[in-house]
Amino acid sequence: MKDIQQVLRVKRAQQEKLGREIELLQAAEQTLREVAPLLADEEESAVLGEIGEDTQANAAAAGAGAQALTPGVPVRATVPRWP
Repeated sequence: MKDIQQVLRVKRAQQEKLGREIELLQAAEQTLREVAPLLADEEESAVLGEIGEDTQANAAAAGAGAQALTPGVPVRATVPRWP
């Protein structure tokens, strides 16, 4: 039988690692959003603009759907940081 304290330590370590990975991915996403328009041609920038609008529309729709499921509970724009 496994020691419950050891299992909890392993799970907390995994949780912290995933939290750091999420933060790094969010930072990379922000950097890419800033750099992508600088690297894009005129035609590509129009496509990137459309993709950005679609992404924002999808995020708004997802947020509205989540609020409809749980009224009174605010929808977070970012992933909460693990302690």
